[in-house]
Amino acid sequence: MEYVLTLVSPPDGLDDATLARVQSALRDLGADTLAPAWLQRGRAADLPFGLFSACQAEAAARQALDGLPVDLIAQPAQGRRKALLVADMDSTMVTGETLDDLADYAGLKEHIAAITARAMNGEIDFKDALRERVGLLAGLSAAHLEATFQRIAFMPGARTLVQTMKAHGARAVLVSGGFKYFTSRVAAHCGFDRDLANELEIAEDRLTGRVIDPILDRATKLETLIGEAAALGLPLAQTLAVGDGANDLDMLRAAGLGVAYHAKPVVAAEARARIDHGDLTALLFAQGYTAGQFAG
Repeated sequence: MEYVLTLVSPPDGLDDATLARVQSALRDLGADTLAPAWLQRGRAADLPFGLFSACQAEAAARQALDGLPVDLIAQPAQGRRKALLVADMDSTMVTGETLDDLADYAGLKEHIAAITARAMNGEIDFKDALRERVGLLAGLSAAHLEATFQRIAFMPGARTLVQTMKAHGARAVLVSGGFKYFTSRVAAHCGFDRDLANELEIAEDRLTGRVIDPILDRATKLETLIGEAAALGLPLAQTLAVGDGANDLDMLRAAGLGVAYHAKPVVAAEARARIDHGDLTALLFAQGYTAGQFAG
């Protein structure tokens, strides 16, 4: 079989009848299919198929599922397990936006979150939006950085994703348009090999309202993916990138498997693969890992 369609649902959201319905839909299009293989009973399964494109398979499967909360990723079967992970942080490895949460201590969370949402959906320039948001926090005590980190909630499956891939020889890099204060701690918790992010300027224990240049943006994320792959001697086909915002799109397009994770509308529409329902372990199932192989 040339391709594999991976289906991932909430626990107990998949059954043999649902898989049979999807398999029938693929056969109606003329595909050769093999029996589904469970990656975790009731939650994730692979359906190998041949003869037509991944996009056709996903479209047929979505129609057969008729609105069920099941994520689908179709891809070539060969090379699906990746050797490099490059991940965004905010709303990807952690559940919230750390800058928005920091703004809560200045009484500006709602205002700054609105700017963040527009930037992440590609409606305004990322660098300009970052400078504007940080400028509004001038004078805020730097002590609120630690308080903000203490409120961080990690995305379900975040540590498992990183630890499992590393246990099987992959390298993991965290790259964020957010701030190094947070990425260094998130990277340590999850087990990333490297983290890259922006730096807040602080003077006399207070935020000055400025970001130290150069600002890490979408171009930097793409450069990081390409540079890390080159350093490892890997083709981009052996890379996995995940993110949710417009500043992630370039790296998602370039990666062998670029996944829009619970993404903003423009990202979900343009990314080749997306996860709308599941947690980050869906990216492990997409690589063919079984639940019994998960680490962390």
